[in-house]
Amino acid sequence: MKTTPTYRADIEGLRALAVVLVILYHYQVPGFSGGFIGVDVFFVISGFVITQLLQRAIKKETFRFREFYARRIRRLLPLFLLVSTVTFVMISPFYIGDAYYIFAKSWLASLGGLSNFYFFSELAQYFAPQTHSLSLLHTWSLAVEEQFYLIWPPVLYLAYRFGKGRNSLWPFCITLFAAFGLSIYLANAYPTAAFYLLPARLFEFMLGTAVALFSQQLPSLRRASAEPVAALGVSMICGTAVLLTQHHHFPGYNALWPTLGTALVIYAGLHQPSTLTARLLSLPVMVFLGGISYSLYLWHWPPVALMHYQLIELTWSNRLLLMAAVLVLSWLSFRYVENRYRHRPWSFRKTFIVLLLIPLLVVWAIQVTIRLADDLSFRIPEERRELYNIIAQNNAADLYKPCFKGDPTDFNKDAACVVGRDLGDGEPDAMLIGDSHAIALLGFVEQLIGDRHALLVVTRASTPFVIPEHSVKAFPDPEKVERNQALADYLQQRPMTVFVNAWWNSYLMNESFQTYFLDTVAWLHAQGHEVIMIEDVPELPSASYAECLLKNMDDCSIDAAQARQKQANFQRFKQSVQQRFPEITWIDPRKVICDEERCQTVLGGIPLYRDENHLNHVGSTEIGKRYIDLFGNPLPEHPQAKGGPAE
Repeated sequence: MKTTPTYRADIEGLRALAVVLVILYHYQVPGFSGGFIGVDVFFVISGFVITQLLQRAIKKETFRFREFYARRIRRLLPLFLLVSTVTFVMISPFYIGDAYYIFAKSWLASLGGLSNFYFFSELAQYFAPQTHSLSLLHTWSLAVEEQFYLIWPPVLYLAYRFGKGRNSLWPFCITLFAAFGLSIYLANAYPTAAFYLLPARLFEFMLGTAVALFSQQLPSLRRASAEPVAALGVSMICGTAVLLTQHHHFPGYNALWPTLGTALVIYAGLHQPSTLTARLLSLPVMVFLGGISYSLYLWHWPPVALMHYQLIELTWSNRLLLMAAVLVLSWLSFRYVENRYRHRPWSFRKTFIVLLLIPLLVVWAIQVTIRLADDLSFRIPEERRELYNIIAQNNAADLYKPCFKGDPTDFNKDAACVVGRDLGDGEPDAMLIGDSHAIALLGFVEQLIGDRHALLVVTRASTPFVIPEHSVKAFPDPEKVERNQALADYLQQRPMTVFVNAWWNSYLMNESFQTYFLDTVAWLHAQGHEVIMIEDVPELPSASYAECLLKNMDDCSIDAAQARQKQANFQRFKQSVQQRFPEITWIDPRKVICDEERCQTVLGGIPLYRDENHLNHVGSTEIGKRYIDLFGNPLPEHPQAKGGPAE
């Protein structure tokens, strides 16, 4: 058996299989719900190939860390710089607000090999709808590989330097099983961290390194046994890609099947390179696709992310056009960029400065410019600028900042946070309490109260009002507990009309909040307050729908049935409150924008939302006006408004 690293056409075929599965998954081709496991196939291949290269260099005593890392930089960064720069130019006329700044931050993180940390710490989990328009989301896997490249060479070098003559198979196996156990634990306890970060993926690389390190100590395979082993390996990869869904825990034990399958194919090919599986993987088309797999991987995602952002449907014609375009781009960039730079005899110093340090400074400057001085006139046509201003610059939390971002306990009680009737020398007779959803509905509430009440606005991000005895259990943040204690103290001073709102869908996913909110309503009622519960507006499939008019969409509505499904926990809570307190008033702004079939995100040419679950202030006000026109005002008039004596 040959033990020195040689070219393996079947491994190129494995790369082709991996990248094709990822593309089919990202292009939403039916039947490949688990195609994302192609990334894990790449991890095993990387572990095997890099270990063989390191072994050969270390044994010949020609290994140099500077040369190794210089080759890695020349291999990965030139093409990334090309793709990311083209992507930046491509999205600039379309991405606005936070989406544009998020791209710039992810660009800097990707260039520095830290995009997996960025996406883990800053954004939602990988499968969330809002991640679909992140143009560099796919670079998280490149960051994981780069972090493995930082760790593994010194570990292997030290093992060869100080572990000669020792049987390292069992220590390695113990470490491998520990890494696999860690992956299972993280996938269950911390799924987002498990998906993005190296520790949960480490065992996948180790499966590849195990084949490279211990192939001579494993049983030698004859043709009769190599055939089923290789076939089983490919079956495990393809079967997982077809049967797995985003709802399964991953990586963990579900990642074992495709990665172990990859290791089996590589292992069988070491002994018998002419199995049927190896011959199929070595077909010219597979070798071609495997050769340009890095280019394919980099190019395939940015255009489809832009389509998601622009709400363009992935029809079959769109899919086929994208695949053809990506194939051509990948071949051209492989030939004229990837291969031209990877073999250049540059020193580590020149490689680092030209391909990493200077681009980092340039991208950092772009990020700072976008953050501080993004000129909309450069990117957004004048006829669409007013729409943009409504969406992006009418956040009630910014317009009423003292009522949302002030001191958490000594909340603002002066005229800056009182809307409706003139306060004069008196005290507010009404309050709006809740979180960011509550203040997003302030325009709606303002229309209802008119001059009926002097309404004090007391809201705070992610801090719905929960009575103190439950607040300690509901919120680990002591500041939120102190906030709710201060609010409870204020609410005990005198009876008022209290408007209550929160992001009901989010909190009520936790069963305990059914009790917390129900007891809070009971407490408010017991204090003598007139409680008015404000229901929430539908959540959009993603933030891109908030900008529907900017994307020139003909239909900006969403499916009403799906919106209602998300309301199931809230409806259960509402029924519980109505059974105990039938006199409490419920006001539903959804009645204005939803019918049985569709929910609108635009009224009279006015965009209603600023992101996937918050109204903008102009839209909130418009819904309030329409509510009164269609259903009348559910609040009684104040006596002074009718000319009568004040009570």
